[in-house]
Amino acid sequence: MLNLRSATSADLNLLQHWDEQPHVVDSDPNDDWHWEVELDRTPDWREQLIAEFEGRPIGFIQIIDPALEESHYWGDAPMNLRAIDIWIGEETDLSKGYGTTMMQLALARCFADPQVTAVWIDPLANNTRAHRFYERLGFQFVEPRRFGDDDCFVYCLTRSDWQPEPAK
Repeated sequence: MLNLRSATSADLNLLQHWDEQPHVVDSDPNDDWHWEVELDRTPDWREQLIAEFEGRPIGFIQIIDPALEESHYWGDAPMNLRAIDIWIGEETDLSKGYGTTMMQLALARCFADPQVTAVWIDPLANNTRAHRFYERLGFQFVEPRRFGDDDCFVYCLTRSDWQPEPAK
């Protein structure tokens, strides 16, 4: 069973290790997550989560409110949106369905708030595997956009396009 739990400072070494994995670097080459500081911060506009499969950490998810996020990474974002960052920590855990389940759990978390109208993601423009992944989940391409040093594609999943997983 896969579940999400809050990331804590006890996850520092794990997250730093994952940050060094080639597939993680390839998907997010220019960001410094400042784990030493950020894991101890819990602003209202952000959740940092560790995905665990049968108690074993396998990935990371960050959910933010882009309108309230303090760096204004997304620019002047409207209210009632969420944005997600996600990755699988170890290459051996790729292509096992974990990412799909992680995203389904994250989306359910986002849309549990009845005011949230849509979720944004921003994979690198050259990450065609990620584009296909998000499109399978119902995300629609919005536009290319440059964030800092990264050329990205912005995708959006509206509440009306979201297909929640049936309860098991």
